[in-house]
Amino acid sequence: MKLPVNYKTAEEALSVINSGDRVFIQGSAQTPLHLLRELAKMAPGLRDVELNFITVQGDIEVDKPKYAKSFHINCLFVSSSVRDAVNEGRADFIPAFLSDIPDLFRNQLAVDVALVQVSPPDKHGYCSLGVSVDIARSAVNTAKHIIALVNPKVPRTHGDSLVHTKRLTSMVYHDEELPQVDYGANVGEKELQIGKLIAEMIEDGSTLQVGIGTIPDAVLQSLTNHKNLGLHTEMFSDGIIDLFENDIINNSKKRIHPYKAVTGFAIGSRRLYDYVDDNPAFVFLDIDYVNDPHVIRRNPKVVAVNSAIEVDITGQVCADSIGTRQYSGIGGQMDFMRGAALSEGGKPIIALTSRTAKGVNRIVPFLKPGAGVVTTRGHVHYVITEHGVAYLFGKNLRQRAKELISIAHPDDREMLEKACFERFKVF
Repeated sequence: MKLPVNYKTAEEALSVINSGDRVFIQGSAQTPLHLLRELAKMAPGLRDVELNFITVQGDIEVDKPKYAKSFHINCLFVSSSVRDAVNEGRADFIPAFLSDIPDLFRNQLAVDVALVQVSPPDKHGYCSLGVSVDIARSAVNTAKHIIALVNPKVPRTHGDSLVHTKRLTSMVYHDEELPQVDYGANVGEKELQIGKLIAEMIEDGSTLQVGIGTIPDAVLQSLTNHKNLGLHTEMFSDGIIDLFENDIINNSKKRIHPYKAVTGFAIGSRRLYDYVDDNPAFVFLDIDYVNDPHVIRRNPKVVAVNSAIEVDITGQVCADSIGTRQYSGIGGQMDFMRGAALSEGGKPIIALTSRTAKGVNRIVPFLKPGAGVVTTRGHVHYVITEHGVAYLFGKNLRQRAKELISIAHPDDREMLEKACFERFKVF
């Protein structure tokens, strides 16, 4: 294919990367897979190139054992693409609040080269970072070199997403469909029950942070009778589209960014990418603003819905690991849990099924050895399973245990009661 003027091949563009460089990789649906596949081919000539990113999608190639001497992954969130590499010791994980990562790029993790995927430039010379502005905005602002994979499939989004071609070190043209995910397809009976319980707690005029996954989708499916909801969220997926089209989410009651949905990134189907393309109702902003608790609290009645891997009977929330096995990361859970708690009429919610698909209980006497606490028991307000709602804020440890046991799986309650008695000498 004959390349347009000013475009380079991936090999030519990536030649600016040297051994020992720190390279940022844009994530989510914008993961520049073509550049990563080409970067892997350069492995023989590179050593100790550090790769920083949060959630990446697809086979990124550079995480394979044969490239370990050339590329060292030092990620800020562990997604499925690199989970094995981290847990096998071939990659590292940096625990950090999502809202703090831009500061790390500015002050501690200086970026030599940023690899991003953007929309084609408009008539003014501006490309868009598409549906993953989040930490990419700060990485682009601070990087010495920016290599842009220009893809006509990338939607053009509003907000902090614009990058002028003059800022780009190189542009590489590649037409490829973005990764797609359908979270709604896996919503089951338990998730729908949780969704209904949460929907009953959401007042008209509330501002939502619902994220992506089966429980968030179940919540959104349960909001069809609500009015004048707002959206200020770290991320979202297809579940919001019908609510927008039916004027259920219209952002009319928000105090900041009224009539605008605020987010850091989105991932879903082609329908979602087409829906946000050049849609002024959505603003994709730098994550240090989106996830700032002091910004979040300014909207009324913020309802933040976040998930967990397990919760102990005192309210400690493990959301990033299964024992010592790193599963995900801290992300923005604490940012929104705290922001919602500080919001006038806000409700910070941890939602999880009482057992895993394999029957493992998730309300537990103690977190697994080595498990990480993402949300402390001092920050937890509501914990919800398909069996009900436990309100923990302001309650002592014994009271918390009773609340949590009441929403545990019925077959686990006797075991939990015994553990409670052994620990607190009363039940």
